[in-house]
Amino acid sequence: MTTVLIADDQPLQRFGFRMLLESQDDMTVVGEAADGAEATRMTAQLRPDVVLMDVRMPGLDGIAATRHIVADGGPSRVLILTTFDLDEYAYSGLRAGASGFLVKDAQPEELLSGIRAVATGDAVVAPSLTRRLLDAYVHHLPATAEPADSPDPRLSPLTERETEILRVMGQGWTNTEIAERFHLAESTVKTHVGRILAKTGSRDRVQAVILAYETKLVG
Repeated sequence: MTTVLIADDQPLQRFGFRMLLESQDDMTVVGEAADGAEATRMTAQLRPDVVLMDVRMPGLDGIAATRHIVADGGPSRVLILTTFDLDEYAYSGLRAGASGFLVKDAQPEELLSGIRAVATGDAVVAPSLTRRLLDAYVHHLPATAEPADSPDPRLSPLTERETEILRVMGQGWTNTEIAERFHLAESTVKTHVGRILAKTGSRDRVQAVILAYETKLVG
């Protein structure tokens, strides 16, 4: 059973989400929060698998709340809901540690599959949106004086194959596409991805893709 906390300042929006989630046999809503501060407190108390987080809320917004939740080090993962798929909060959300993004007009099945993916440690940002977000995000990276051909120490634990897979992850490839490209079973790709996350200390796939950009593995 996947436990979910809904954080949104609109009561009707929270009601709609609750109705949808509780219609599923494998999901239950453990609480509702009307702002970021309440979401942070309730997450610490309830330890839900997934926090469905609105961005624009009074007081502590969803990005700041996500940062607090991730810094707490608990098991809860955050799925951010944005009004626009490329609004200014998306980049901050990536850095705050969100495990993915969905737009509020997503289809119900997209939201449900997204929650399930986040609960199992995967990212839910579609490959095309991941690439668009990160193509814009990379322009916000600080300039570095380090030579471009100098290996980044954060990549040193990776094998050659894992480095190749991280590179195509950064290009927005799905596990299925990676399996086809490298002639691997999809289960083998999932194993490689898991090892990449563990070796790089990445919380999830989105964070690993950010690492690929920060280390210039993907430009």
